Amino acid sequence: MKRLSEIKIGKTVIIHSFEKDEIFIKLMEMGCIPGEKVRVEQIAPLGDPISISVAGYNLSLRINEAEKILVEELDTSISK
Repeated sequence: MKRLSEIKIGKTVIIHSFEKDEIFIKLMEMGCIPGEKVRVEQIAPLGDPISISVAGYNLSLRINEAEKILVEELDTSISK
């Protein structure tokens, strides 16, 4: 499990959970709910903020907000 703040540009992940914090409700209201796919679109030159695609729209998050979101990487291996 990783934090959203650790994910590189272009990667898609699934939200697993949140750290307990006052930001929890705000993030859920913005579409960041467990099970939702998130794609990291851009990271500012100094690393803060980051732009993600979630629930059909783009959202900018401060790096301290992204650190509170625990995500699972999608399995990109192709099985035959």
